Amino acid sequence: MTQAPVLVVVDHQDGMPTPPSAEVLTAARGIADGGPVAAVWLGAEAPGEAALRELGRFGVAAVHVPDLGGLAPQLAPVATEAVAAVVAATGPRAVLLVSTYAGKELAAGLAVALGSGAIVDADGVQVRPDGTLAAAKTAFASTWDTVCAVTRGVPVIALRPTAVTAEPAAQPLEPQVLPVPVTFSERARAVTVVERTVHPRTGEVPLTEAQAVVVGGRGTDGDFTAVEELAALLGGAVGATRDVTDEGWREHSAQVGQTGATIAPRLYIGVGVSGAVHHTVGMRAAQTIVAVNTDPEAPIFELADFGVVGDAAEVLPQAIEVLRRHREG
Repeated sequence: MTQAPVLVVVDHQDGMPTPPSAEVLTAARGIADGGPVAAVWLGAEAPGEAALRELGRFGVAAVHVPDLGGLAPQLAPVATEAVAAVVAATGPRAVLLVSTYAGKELAAGLAVALGSGAIVDADGVQVRPDGTLAAAKTAFASTWDTVCAVTRGVPVIALRPTAVTAEPAAQPLEPQVLPVPVTFSERARAVTVVERTVHPRTGEVPLTEAQAVVVGGRGTDGDFTAVEELAALLGGAVGATRDVTDEGWREHSAQVGQTGATIAPRLYIGVGVSGAVHHTVGMRAAQTIVAVNTDPEAPIFELADFGVVGDAAEVLPQAIEVLRRHREG
């Protein structure tokens, strides 16, 4: 008897799977228990050879491509019904996807369509002793660690970016591309995308996908030169507090916190960040927290795994120099 696959809805840009999708595929292999991992590719065209090689590198055995009939997969009803059609055709053990804004909307709609349940912003997924799946996630501004399970139907689990380390499969596969017919409802056909502008990637690591994030606060006085240099050396991204964006020193897209992005990198470095709660709710899930601040009573030190009481203008150049020597040696 053929094992039910673990189905992964793959995010892609410029014809290639995104790094967070590689992380989700890695998680899918971990719960497949030797069974197949399959992908859903939502797009006007099937994946090209390079994309198929990349998917095969992460253990994908089959790529299901729903026939969208000219409809835009960016519309939630279209994506929901397309993925639901693949679920009906494959009978998967679970559906995994990336927990982006669009991914959360798709997860919710898919759970309703399947009569099951959705777990979003999960930190990981595992098989329990009774064979059911459980997802770990933090709650209440990362002050609680919880374990959640979907108790009926096909579980839909959205994993947040950086939650899992992407690791290629031990044995690459050659995925089979399988078209899937879809009968769309009037609701899915009710909206037409007239125009769409894709924001190109700048070459920098997106804030929510970065494994290392260096955040500058008011203590930088608006000078992010060393912050940017340190982030570049770490292969990470630059973030900012609300005070910084309010002052116009950085764009709002760099803001981390309650009214900005929620991040969970492996390394967070706060430079001149006081640690106000409206900021820390967006970064508490970081694995390692480093703080640099002149005020020894700053609240950020209560969260920090490693703290430096000092002027960032003196501390960061020393850290940068040590990292450079380490790279060269």
